[in-house]
Amino acid sequence: MAEQIVSPGVFQRETDQSFITPAPVEVGAAIVGPTVKGPVERPTVVTSFADYKNKFGTTFVSASENLEFFTSIAVQKYFANGGNSMLVTRVASGSFTAASSSHISSSNNLSVQPFTLTTLGEGSVFNNSTGLLDSGQEYTDGSLVTGSKDNLRWEITGVNPLAGTFNVTIRRGDDNRNNKIVLETFVGCSLDPKSDNYISRVIGDQFQDTITEAGQTFIRTKGEYANRSKFVRVASVTQTPDYLRLDGTVGTNGAGTSYSASLPAVPGNTGSLSGSFHGATGDNVDITHSGGVLTFNNISANNSQGLLSDDYTTALNILKNTDEYRFATLTIPGMYNKDHSSAVAAAVELCEGRGDAFFIADMVPYNAAVSDVTAESGELNTNFAGTYWPWVQVPSVELSRNVWCPASVVMQGVYAANDRVAAPWFAPAGLNRGGLPVVRTEFKLNQSLRDTLYDNKINPIATFPRVGPVAYGQKTLQKKASALDRINVRRLLISLKNFIGDTSKNLVFEQNTTVTRNKFLNAVNPFLESVQQRQGLYAFRVVMDETNNTAEAIDRNQLVGQIFIQPTKTAEFIILDYTIQPTGATFND
Repeated sequence: MAEQIVSPGVFQRETDQSFITPAPVEVGAAIVGPTVKGPVERPTVVTSFADYKNKFGTTFVSASENLEFFTSIAVQKYFANGGNSMLVTRVASGSFTAASSSHISSSNNLSVQPFTLTTLGEGSVFNNSTGLLDSGQEYTDGSLVTGSKDNLRWEITGVNPLAGTFNVTIRRGDDNRNNKIVLETFVGCSLDPKSDNYISRVIGDQFQDTITEAGQTFIRTKGEYANRSKFVRVASVTQTPDYLRLDGTVGTNGAGTSYSASLPAVPGNTGSLSGSFHGATGDNVDITHSGGVLTFNNISANNSQGLLSDDYTTALNILKNTDEYRFATLTIPGMYNKDHSSAVAAAVELCEGRGDAFFIADMVPYNAAVSDVTAESGELNTNFAGTYWPWVQVPSVELSRNVWCPASVVMQGVYAANDRVAAPWFAPAGLNRGGLPVVRTEFKLNQSLRDTLYDNKINPIATFPRVGPVAYGQKTLQKKASALDRINVRRLLISLKNFIGDTSKNLVFEQNTTVTRNKFLNAVNPFLESVQQRQGLYAFRVVMDETNNTAEAIDRNQLVGQIFIQPTKTAEFIILDYTIQPTGATFND
């Protein structure tokens, strides 16, 4: 298919001829999958597992058994192995909405709400009341009857009618009056839109929806003020403009009522200073209720996802936006090619289209045969994805027990550790950089089975005495032999394209002269030299001069550069010859 160049931009092309400075912009990993709570189909950056737990939760109950989504386990293993940031996109089945705050009453009129809060996360997991909090929904110690660690409650304190300010605290839903679990507090909030501490400005009022243009789904942000809260946003405000007059007295509304009456109820007055959230819709997966027991259908100890391929379509489409989302690796644990081929194909298409990410795929469910794995890998042909097998048993820190997971759950952590101690162009495999934080593999592979897997583009997870499970391969899913059938080479190209692409963006709309070309060369050559010194390249050459920037190219408003590289290869097959000689023989040089 011919490349179309219409609007200004940087166009990077690869030519694979291997058939038989500043550091790069740091990008993390991306994971797409179900979570207990959080925004649905909204890519969200988390910087630690604790941050993930607050935003997305970890465990849930199905048939009276505590379970954990693969998503949660994968994020924990990633950060435990040195990952810095992760882009989490929650997927779910059905329609999901946010929860709104129960009645935050004013001191003057219980029917008037000074402001309304809405949870950033979506789903019925955020509900812990049916509206106005009353004695039937709250225990005597102030705890909510249906409060949980995954939902929220609000609290108003420090109401000052003279200044028109108050404090808003967001608490965890399972606390009580004497043991408050405070998530965040916003001090000195105001209902005055002209004030620097206007509540919408302090907490934030932005929310997002999606829009589809030319087959691409984009996130559209609405609202005036960026969200400073990690959990809620302001949905509406009864404003009190110019709360304080120039003479320092409190202003009045059109009816002549003092603005102080619009503030949240003060201690001792009628009205609650603490409340809950309600009205959210949407369950994580298909559920049933029987005898008071909540059961997540299609979920078991070996399949904690319970979703279908179509549930991933929109989320993967959103991540195609390279200008907004940057990540180096992608996983969708729980979606394996045997039963979810369309989701796997969509993830492969995403990484190929972006050109800057590598997909760690799974081929089969738990308890599959070698023939099943090889059959599935034979259906794919791409150097933007790789796969590992067999499944592994890992310790879940949230469940305090061992659980079985597909290999992709732990491999992003292996990649993160590899990049931390070496670089992306080193193989994330072997005893030095391929160790897995797992208890055991589904079964131990011998040399013959490892040969079969590797010959079919499957990276085996081998188990060695005194070492344990190790990723013992680094092939991509490309069928034709070339340098790009190895993961370290593909990730080298991704690293180079990220840096060189970012550098080139600074030259768009600059004059197509020798000065501009030298700026490019002076930035790119030192970087490639550093990669060469760090064992990423045998040799390289960068050309951006009159030979490729001809008069015709300049007249087409094109600045053309050519980058020739010779990637380093890994020593995957070490051959040692032992020769036994008789006594008295002479050793030849």
